Amino acid sequence: MGFPNVPHIKPEIHVDRDDALDLLLMSIALEELSLAHILNAEGEKIQFALEALQQGKMKKHAIDNLLKVNRSVNSVLRNVIKEEILLQFKQENVLNVIGCEEEYDDEG
Repeated sequence: MGFPNVPHIKPEIHVDRDDALDLLLMSIALEELSLAHILNAEGEKIQFALEALQQGKMKKHAIDNLLKVNRSVNSVLRNVIKEEILLQFKQENVLNVIGCEEEYDDEG
């Protein structure tokens, strides 16, 4: 089955090599920004739990609740770290391609 044909719309996108590399670096930067927001939210989660404990809103099973929050934050942090490692690999690959292009341009 093919793509539907929409009249008067040409879905042709022309991206050269430099544009593609720029887009890759921008996508990595946006993912990093997203991860920063996730980390901020996890920090706020911990602050909320500690404030609730200090204000006496979490008396019953307080330790159990704090441990649940801690496990949840720990899980998210582990996933963020994994994503950071993958983003680092992506960034290194893009920078290697850029470096190879610069070496080629210098030789030519």
